[in-house]
Amino acid sequence: MLCTKFSTEHLSGTDRYDFWDAMVSSSLFRTTVASDHRDDFAAGSAALDLGGVQTFAQRYPSLRVSRSPLLIRQQDPEVLHLWLTVRGRIGMTQAGREVEVGEGDLLFYDSSTPWQGWTDTVNRPEVSSLIVQVPRTALPLHSNTLDRLTHTRITGRTGIGALMRRYLTGLMDHAPEYEAFDAPRLAHTTLDLLSAMLAEAARAQEALSPETQHNVLRIRISEFIRRRLGDPGLSPATIAAAHQISLRTLHRLFQQQGTTVAARIRRDRLERCRADLADPLMRSRSIHAIASGWGFTRPADFTRAFRAAYGLPPSDYRHLTSRAPANVLAPLPGTDREPVGTGC
Repeated sequence: MLCTKFSTEHLSGTDRYDFWDAMVSSSLFRTTVASDHRDDFAAGSAALDLGGVQTFAQRYPSLRVSRSPLLIRQQDPEVLHLWLTVRGRIGMTQAGREVEVGEGDLLFYDSSTPWQGWTDTVNRPEVSSLIVQVPRTALPLHSNTLDRLTHTRITGRTGIGALMRRYLTGLMDHAPEYEAFDAPRLAHTTLDLLSAMLAEAARAQEALSPETQHNVLRIRISEFIRRRLGDPGLSPATIAAAHQISLRTLHRLFQQQGTTVAARIRRDRLERCRADLADPLMRSRSIHAIASGWGFTRPADFTRAFRAAYGLPPSDYRHLTSRAPANVLAPLPGTDREPVGTGC
């Protein structure tokens, strides 16, 4: 299992704060932390180890943190952090420059530069954040470009920043499910998406390798498809037009994954239909309504495709799940499930 978790719930008093400080210092680079909640520091963390890339989901009270020149001299792993604020706010000051980041936005900083920071719950129960830690040498961007981007707010509401936010949320939501053989693929995808987001922020897209640009384009297209599965007009032509690429380029991208655009759309629509058919809250919704809601306009075509994918017609599948939901709520063999929630 790649995901490990810890919390302070089993402790009391100042032991909670001391335990948190020791655990975080051992997994991230060392900092000096202070908090007004030291006497009752309720916090937790989940870490996903992908080899050269680590991701963390953390929750904790408001605190103040700093990384001094002395700490850097004592230990500098030369890593970079991307911080996504899920709840609360974060602020950082470096060389007199201060930046504040709110919920849904991202902040990029490194282990080699002194800084001071703070987090604020902003009337929330706690601060919650997702952090990506990568070696500085793992990113295919010039060192000067990375330096310009440190302590820079990147919006997570539009563009590739929004794509990065959704990806990290889904990644940590499913962290306990990953096995060792998933790590290289997930690390590669995370680095490609992070590199593309930083290159866009620095307007240095040309610095990325063609492979990385293609990988990021595939992620963009997959997200585009996911958000428009219910549109019957979703087609290779509309996808290519939306991404300003030719149909030939689009088909080539999917051929490299051993599939076709149409097959990907059909697979994702079927999986959404399968999930709705197994959902007790959707029992009153007809099979036809579920199918049409996910872009299947012809009932006969849907029934035929569902039987081919899962080995039984949709009506039988719904009946089966209503009798033994615990055994069939997971995707059937040969299907994929995309991340849909938050937190690890």
